[in-house]
Amino acid sequence: MTTLVERLGTLGRAGLATPFLLVALLAMLVLPLPPFILDLLFTFNIALSIVVVMVAVYTPRPVDFASFPTVLLLATLLRLALNVASTRVILLNGGDGTDAAGQVIKAFGEFVLGGNFAIGIVVFSILVIINFVVVTKGAGRVSEVSARFTLDAMPGKQMAIDADLNAGLISQEDARKRREDVAQEADFYGSMDGASKFVRGDAIAGILILFINILGGIVIGTTQHGMTFADATNNFVLLSIGDGLVAQLPSLLLSSATAIIVTRTSTSQDMGKQVFAEVFANPRVLFVAGGVIGLLGLIPGMPNLVFLGLAAMLLGAGYSIARKQAEPAPETLERLPEGMELPAPEDRDLSWDDVPPVDLVALEVGYRLIPLVDRAQDGQLMGRIKGIRRKLSQELGFLIQPVHIRDNLELGPNHYRISLLGVTAAEAEIFPDRELAIDPGQVFGTVEGTPTKDPTFNLDALWIDPANRDSAQAAGYTVVDGATVVATHLSQIFRDNAHRLLGYEEVQHLLDQLARRSPKLVENLLATKSVSLGVVLRVLQNLLAEQVSIRDLRTIAEILAERSAKSQDPAALTAAVRVALSRSIVQDLIGPEEELPLIALDPSLEQLLHKSLQGSQGETIGIEPGLAERIQRSVTDAARRQESEGAPAVLVVAPEIRSWIASWLRGVVRNLTVLAFTEIPDNRRIRVVATVGQGDSAQARA
Repeated sequence: MTTLVERLGTLGRAGLATPFLLVALLAMLVLPLPPFILDLLFTFNIALSIVVVMVAVYTPRPVDFASFPTVLLLATLLRLALNVASTRVILLNGGDGTDAAGQVIKAFGEFVLGGNFAIGIVVFSILVIINFVVVTKGAGRVSEVSARFTLDAMPGKQMAIDADLNAGLISQEDARKRREDVAQEADFYGSMDGASKFVRGDAIAGILILFINILGGIVIGTTQHGMTFADATNNFVLLSIGDGLVAQLPSLLLSSATAIIVTRTSTSQDMGKQVFAEVFANPRVLFVAGGVIGLLGLIPGMPNLVFLGLAAMLLGAGYSIARKQAEPAPETLERLPEGMELPAPEDRDLSWDDVPPVDLVALEVGYRLIPLVDRAQDGQLMGRIKGIRRKLSQELGFLIQPVHIRDNLELGPNHYRISLLGVTAAEAEIFPDRELAIDPGQVFGTVEGTPTKDPTFNLDALWIDPANRDSAQAAGYTVVDGATVVATHLSQIFRDNAHRLLGYEEVQHLLDQLARRSPKLVENLLATKSVSLGVVLRVLQNLLAEQVSIRDLRTIAEILAERSAKSQDPAALTAAVRVALSRSIVQDLIGPEEELPLIALDPSLEQLLHKSLQGSQGETIGIEPGLAERIQRSVTDAARRQESEGAPAVLVVAPEIRSWIASWLRGVVRNLTVLAFTEIPDNRRIRVVATVGQGDSAQARA
């Protein structure tokens, strides 16, 4: 047996196992097999079915057994080929006795059924009903529904992966793996939908083959072997029933394996551990079951010993589980040695240590949200915040400082608060036992839930029960859990306030790293006092305030070293740096696309704004409030149109007014980028998609 397994393993590693099996199946259909070979193949078929069932039971996730549909097809073909081979032997040699088709069929026909073909027909009929009507039909229905819902939920799952990737919760590698898992899951359940039809067809074939063997055997026995009708019926019916039972047993096992696979949920446990953990988690269930069985055992005429014994076992198991759950957690506090007392509190004066520093970034949570940040309770938020910090540090170009997380009993139980430098930046409410279904604008169908708003982007959303996750994703919602909601909100706060997170300490670290790569550049920038550290900090903060990454610190330092001799004004230096970083800025906006869609200002309006800015010494522009409102409304409408088309909202203006326009519209139009004409690289084509202010400038001059 060991040698056979080793040879099969060698064939599998060489990629010859499946072709070898197919050739063997063809040989079984054409060539007559001796009874000994039939016994060996029938035994192998039963063993294979048991192995497949055990793999289905111990597989944590259904998709981990991705080859199951193929294995099911090959096992079905093997069983049908054996039926053809055994039918040939039964019809040829059935007149010689019940051992003509081998010992396995004889054993099932005589020992299992007691040699009574009437009992055999009844047992075979019951097995067929169990297999065909109950197991196979139910598994086929579950496969069909699972395949449909899995395919319908694919767009929502893909959007959830993209949302986690954009929020920094996962890396590119993790996103690629999760997309592969989603595609593999869809392929698996689609294949299972078809594989369940193999099982159904196999059950029908078993019934037909049985009746063909019985009728054909009786006819051949009476006409060709000279047997009486009673002898022919006894021989051929017993052989046919034995053959049917030998085939029906592995068929039932494979049908059960199919039902187990399609009804499983993806967990980190095998089926045995999962069922035990869920069924016996509540001792009250055992108490009630034991009490009912005990009451039945007290009824006169019932098998009292059996009922009362089982009731005692259930009550004992419930008591044992309840006692184990009631045990307190082991003490972790250290005890003082015997005879020692706690020292008296030190009577000391106040010091600077008693003045706590203000946290750069703080996250406060209500008491019901503590499990989200407690690793001992499998909280995922800490790890996601770390992933956000890593992603944003790589994108923005400087290290995002750690987040100080603490509980706050003054907050509502489901509320959280994000603070920057001691000032509240955002506050919202989430429900850890529910999930947030966000409407991205392309939702079809309805899902039961509590209406709310996404705290990050203020989109329409629903708090739904986790059991409705698949139906919500199938309807087009992006579904996330509470930890993801907080992490995404924190990520957006980081992006919007990146300039406030950068200080002297961070700039010095950046320059120290640059000095290791370009020592002469940093020496020329700082050692000769051409520009101060404060000016460098202000320029970097200006860039971050407009969502410009400072990853390319070498280019920034070169421009500062070159221009600082002419001007120390941070605004002028920032404008020069932006021109040098124009390719990087546009790259972040449109990626590899060659065409840059732009929103432009009407030339007359732009000239009016320029003159107004010159008249106010560059501090502010004095324009009529109605005109300012119309300009803001027009830019907002154009930006929304661009976003609805999946394109970036980019406003292009003259370099002299770019800085003021950007700061003026920053809090009014979300996700708007303001570029100067000089910041458009020469390797990109431009396309003006909207012009703002046509007709407004004439009214303003009037």
